[in-house]
Amino acid sequence: MSINNLHILFFALGLSLYSCGRTSTTPLPTEPLAMQDQASLLAALQASNATAEIAGSVVQDFFSPEGSLITVNGADIQVFEYESAEMMEQEAAQVSSDGSSVGTTMVTWMDSPHFYKAGRIIVIYIGSDEKTLNLLQAVLGPQFAGQ
Repeated sequence: MSINNLHILFFALGLSLYSCGRTSTTPLPTEPLAMQDQASLLAALQASNATAEIAGSVVQDFFSPEGSLITVNGADIQVFEYESAEMMEQEAAQVSSDGSSVGTTMVTWMDSPHFYKAGRIIVIYIGSDEKTLNLLQAVLGPQFAGQ
């Protein structure tokens, strides 16, 4: 048996032993969910073991689409879904870096605003709960505006 055949045999044997040692309860690595819309956001939140459900609708005069109010582990977030990523980016560009104004509208928030964007959505969380902030950052990435 040649050296190359011997290497292949040992590789196959090692792979077989590795596969036999795995149990069905061992989680396999998964790809992160591609964030495009409200449905993929809900799926990503639920995949992160968060309770997330649509609680109603919300209107912000400075964003063109009507938004959804979603309760995530008891905290409310606002989700605005656009027809295209380009439309979302145009409106996101109007948000000041600290979130105190959007375009020509000055906003007085009840708590610290946090703006996130991904795919075709803008998400607003108004609050300061660290668990909620960490979850949103894990699912959506860092905020693009806010305090």
